[in-house]
Amino acid sequence: MNEKASNEARLLPWTGLGGRPCYVVGNGTGRVSQAADKVEDQQLSMALELLDHADDLLADERSTEIQLRHVSAALTHSLRDVHRVARSRGLRLGIPDESGEEHSSGTGLVRLLP
Repeated sequence: MNEKASNEARLLPWTGLGGRPCYVVGNGTGRVSQAADKVEDQQLSMALELLDHADDLLADERSTEIQLRHVSAALTHSLRDVHRVARSRGLRLGIPDESGEEHSSGTGLVRLLP
């Protein structure tokens, strides 16, 4: 990855109070960035496990509406996490953010004023 300037903020894989996006400022080598990397890896791993579970439920004709609603809610939550990870990683690679500032996961990588 390209080395990031120290006056850029990274979108973190978790939200703050009220679901607001969280950011860390720096070059990506600090403790918060390392923790964010671990959380992103966990979120992506959990998404794969959830997909396997959803596949099993959909293949089982005995699955109940409640089970399907539960897995749908979990998939929705997981998809939000994975989307935030993709946006954060894409922005760090220099891919433009087309989601806009109004997106609930935040603006992604932002340049701060000096």
